[in-house]
This record gives sequence, C-alpha cells and structure tokens, in this order.
Amino acid sequence: MQDLLQNSKLGSLELQWIKSNDHVEGLCKLLNQNSETLKSVDFIHCKLSPAFVSAICDSLHIKGLRAHGVEHFSIKRSSFLQTDSSPVPVGLTSFLTSGRSLHSVMLCDDQLGRNFARVIFNSLLDSAASISMLDLSENNITGFLSHFRWRSSSCSLGSGKSLKSLRVLNLRCCNLVREDADCLKQALVHMPNLQNLDLSDNSFEDGIRSLISYFREISGRDLPFSDLMLENCELTCNQVIELLGVISTMKKPVNLLSIKGNRLGSEIGAPFGKFLCTGVRAVDVEDIGLGSSGFLEALREISTELKIAYINISNNQGGIEAANFISSIISHSQKIVAIGARYNLMPMESLSVISSGIKASKGKLKHLDLAGNSFCDQLADAASILAELQIHGQGALSLSLWAAPSAPYDDDP
Repeated sequence: MQDLLQNSKLGSLELQWIKSNDHVEGLCKLLNQNSETLKSVDFIHCKLSPAFVSAICDSLHIKGLRAHGVEHFSIKRSSFLQTDSSPVPVGLTSFLTSGRSLHSVMLCDDQLGRNFARVIFNSLLDSAASISMLDLSENNITGFLSHFRWRSSSCSLGSGKSLKSLRVLNLRCCNLVREDADCLKQALVHMPNLQNLDLSDNSFEDGIRSLISYFREISGRDLPFSDLMLENCELTCNQVIELLGVISTMKKPVNLLSIKGNRLGSEIGAPFGKFLCTGVRAVDVEDIGLGSSGFLEALREISTELKIAYINISNNQGGIEAANFISSIISHSQKIVAIGARYNLMPMESLSVISSGIKASKGKLKHLDLAGNSFCDQLADAASILAELQIHGQGALSLSLWAAPSAPYDDDP
C-alpha cells in the first residue's frame, strides 16, 4: 500500500482499526509523505497509546516547520490506552496548539475522562488556530470545566482566540450535571460567536437555570444563535417554559430547537404554540407528553404566518387534536417541508383533517410521517391515501404509514 501511494498527494484520510506498532509505523510514513497536502484526518475504532498519538501527530507537521495544515481532525469511537490521571500525549497538545488552519476538532466516544478533556480544552485556548467546531460528545467528563467556576466573565483568558471563533460546541452525553451547567455558563461567556450548542443526554436538574441566564445575556446580540439541542435532559415543564420565554426575546430567532425526550406534560402546549410564532424554522418535540389537550392549547396560540420548515411531534399521543395541529401547521406555513407525526394515536378521521389542510395550503410539504398511528392497521392500500394527500402541482409527497418491523414501538417509560 505504501508503494502504491508513494507519489500521492492526499487531501483527506480516514483510518480504521489502527492498533499495533506496525500499523502506526506505516501510517507515520504515509502522513509524513502527505503532510503538506492533508486537510482532513479521521481515526475510527482505533486503540492509541500515548506513544502512538505523539508519533502520529508529529508526522503531520510539515517538514522543517513545527506547524501543520490540517483543518479537520477527529478521533471517534476509539480509546486512548492510558488512565485519566496520566499526562495527555505531548504530541496531541502540540498538534492542537500549532495548527493555524485547524478549524474542527472531534474527540467523540473515546472514553475520555475529565482531566483529559480539561487539558484538551485548555490547549485550544492557547491554540494559534481559530477553532470553529469542538465535539467532545459521548465521553464521561463530569467536572472538566470546574476551573471556570470562580472565573469572572471579564477575567482574561490569554488570547482566547479559539474560544472567540468557536461556533459549534457538542457536549452531548458527557454525564454533565448541575455544577457543570454553572461552570459551562461561565465558559460560554467567552464564546461570543457560538451559534450551535448540543447538551442533549445530560441531567442538569436546576443547573439549566444557569444556561437560561446565559441566553438572557446574549438575547440582544446581532449574531443569531442558531441551533439548541436539549434532548433527554430531564427538564421540567416550568424550566422549559422559562427557556422558551427567554429565547423568544432574542434579537434574531433561533433556527432549531430540540427538547425531545423531556416529559413536560400538556401544560407546555400554550408556551410551545407561542414559540412557534417567533420565526423558528425547525422544532423537535418528540415524546414530551403533549397529549390531546397540549396540542389543543398549542393550536389556539397559532394565528399568524409561521416560518417553520420542519417539525417532529411524534410519540405525543395527541389523537385527533394532533391531526388538527398538523393541518394548522400546513396552512400557516408556506415553508413547511417535513412533518414527523408517528405514534400519536390518530384515528381514521385524522386523514380527512390532514388532507383538508394540505389541499387548502400552497406550501412545499414533501414528507409526512404518520407511521404507527391507529388508522395504519386499517389501511389495506396506501395508494388511495397517498392520492388523497397529494399536493396537486407541487410534486410527489413522500408518505410514511408503516414503521420498520425491526424497530417496534415501546411506550413503556
């Protein structure tokens, strides 16, 4: 393979199952050979000792320079063969601080601990690069930002160049708790250009109020905050109502909000309906316990033109009120492209309600997912239903009526 690639000028490289000295030795030669052209390097399913990591990172430096031209660097679903108390490989920290072109760093599902993550985060603070995306998701890094706990928002962080350029931060499933939310709020103050934040699958409890405070502080900035994911965070209805109220006051509306998997109950219905009228373009509220009364209350709040393009209301047991809600969304938004409404206990008469909404609209709906609803088992042939729901003159409507047999629905808590 090395002979085959000896004259190559690789721009990107994906490597899987790197585990042995022989693997690393051959890889380092390849990296050295292409150090001037490589822009993207991805490692997947690898086992990397500190020596392996340092050798690999050193090989990426351009000959004669202690710098590299890599723009995207990721290590996913891999493991570093060391304990969390062991020093982070020097080669890795050197790599992160010497790449002026480095924009994206992903260390996902790598069994990182909090000390490792803290060193990585601090290394990026000192980096010569302008990091725009940092992904540390699916690592057990509780407390990795504890050094921010007593830091004032006006306190210097050195040059802080990387934090100021950060636009995307993914901390999904990192075992973060209430204290981490307090520390994260202090860290977020130093990320003035952050637009995309994923904190899903973390149990913040009352710590979410620190994040609400952060959104209140940035509500007047000109740069829009685009995407916020807070899925499966065990949020309460009152917390989400407060959050919706704060982000509704932002100078520019958010693009996407996902709060799926938080059992909020029907009381969230009216605040949710009001939020839809703020200009949000994508919303995921799957499995939040809206029920028929929640959909009814949300529907009562919708009286203006919406900008929503995608909405997922699946697994909310809304019955006929879910169908009325879908019809209203279609008729109030000319931008709606896709609706997910699986498992909502919708009866057969829901089809005529939805059909009326589609026929009366002039929208661009392309996909409607109704799988798992009560009427699905009563349909002998989807063709007539598809014809009934077809948007005349708007092209084909993709209609899903049956769930895949390999993924049965389980409504147990």
